[in-house]
Amino acid sequence: MSAPANRRDSEPPARREDGTATPAIEAVDLVRRYELDGVAVEALRGVTLRIDRGEFAAVIGPSGSGKSTLMHLLGCLDRPTSGVLRINGVELAGLTDTELAELRNRTIGFVFQSFHLLGRTSALDNVALPLVYRGVGKAERRDRACAALESVGLGHRLDHRPSQMSGGEQQRVAIARALVGEPKVLLADEPTGNLDTGNGTEVMALLDRLNGAGGVAVVLVTHEPEIAAHARRQIHVRDGLIERDTAAP
Repeated sequence: MSAPANRRDSEPPARREDGTATPAIEAVDLVRRYELDGVAVEALRGVTLRIDRGEFAAVIGPSGSGKSTLMHLLGCLDRPTSGVLRINGVELAGLTDTELAELRNRTIGFVFQSFHLLGRTSALDNVALPLVYRGVGKAERRDRACAALESVGLGHRLDHRPSQMSGGEQQRVAIARALVGEPKVLLADEPTGNLDTGNGTEVMALLDRLNGAGGVAVVLVTHEPEIAAHARRQIHVRDGLIERDTAAP
């Protein structure tokens, strides 16, 4: 796919001044505290984490472990109470809501358990939607959306609506939508949760192939060990902390 239109000149370089690569994600001592009925609840209690470009990592943990809170922070959908968080070299502290939304649009792709596709809209227009918010022209949007759908094996389904596709096909449309903006980070939140075993296996194989071919960092959030096993790194979260961080054989 072609490079995104209107890329900012201030985009962080791929390498730091000391020659080391800029991580896709860098978190230091992240804390997220909520107030519930006047009681402070710490969903995250000091998480330090680095995800390099091209990594495929799974964040795994039971319900209430803090993995969803961590996902929201990494996706710039929420802000930490304290700590440092950098996405593609950009520190979130001090960004306005508009700047945060722009960073999210240009840097992060999302894949959700429930697909979140527009029901009355074609696959092509669903995939092109993130480019509308960037101000990309109609012809280029179409070309890039077509290429993204081709990359997930759905070049023959451009004009089909979600109701005309299987669950596995809908999730592949969602993956194409996440990739069309050429993100540095792809966040997949329980991407196989609404799929049968066969379709789930196909989606995980697709994520693995796209990660290897495109170099995008993939962070998969799941509570299923067999899904996490597809990743080359497993980050186990419990009680708002990283319990262990292991590389797969």
